Amino acid sequence: MKVEPECASCLLARAQIQIYQATTNPALRFRCMAEIVKLINRDFRPTTIAADIGTTRDRIIRQLTSNPDPYRQIKKEANTKALKLLPQAKKYVQTGHTQQERFKKACLCAIVGNIMEFDIPGHKFTLRSIPKIIKDAAKDLFIDDIDKAYNITKKLDNVLYLADNAGEIIFDTLLVEQLKNMGLKVTYAVKSGPVINDATLEDVEISNIDKLADEIVTTGTDAVGLLKKQVSPEFLKIYDQADIVFAKGMGYAETITEYNYTKPHLHLLRTKCTPVANYFCAPRDKNIAKLIT
Repeated sequence: MKVEPECASCLLARAQIQIYQATTNPALRFRCMAEIVKLINRDFRPTTIAADIGTTRDRIIRQLTSNPDPYRQIKKEANTKALKLLPQAKKYVQTGHTQQERFKKACLCAIVGNIMEFDIPGHKFTLRSIPKIIKDAAKDLFIDDIDKAYNITKKLDNVLYLADNAGEIIFDTLLVEQLKNMGLKVTYAVKSGPVINDATLEDVEISNIDKLADEIVTTGTDAVGLLKKQVSPEFLKIYDQADIVFAKGMGYAETITEYNYTKPHLHLLRTKCTPVANYFCAPRDKNIAKLIT
């Protein structure tokens, strides 16, 4: 998925917010922003992937400010608040009368969790609104390949689940639980180091998803999405051996769509920006469950 012109302003806007979270030093803030402007001036081309620039941007900020995780406190708060909402979401899933219905409701909760992302221009949400958003999740489902995904997945053995954000990881537990109830082996992958507000092993411990999934792995990198040249050989082997991939969020959509699909992928996300919405031929702020085989 290539950049659109407005991606430049988004990359800059997120840089400014992240820099201000990372340091209070005015001179250091200026230096960081100047380096990000240089980065975009050098690398922003029609063939660029936004996740690639976003990865480099975050590394520059962390290196120059010596702040290893500017979003750490925000991620912690997102996890805490999501845990409080989990019982309501779990009740919603349990209203499904069949395994297929519960799988669908769990997918919807996982997509709603993808709303929990900060600092995207024009994207606003409140944690108070999430119960209502869950209730209306099916109405906002613009692309619905969930039943197709269920019928394919139930015949397979091995699922690789690619996590996205902190907070969101709490809602992933519902879908991982359903996949386990279907008799599948589930490998759950998080980032090996902080990048934006993506989930890491620290968030796994808070979510208790390690008690549900068969294996917890990291991508071996702090890159946004899946950049094959940057992930570890160990992770790439796991990715290649999976029967199906459940890919959460816009970062994985931006990157995986650049490769040839050799197995089914279920992309679960909220269209939080116009370029991603355009790629899926969907309006902004809609739920997407796109199965690509």
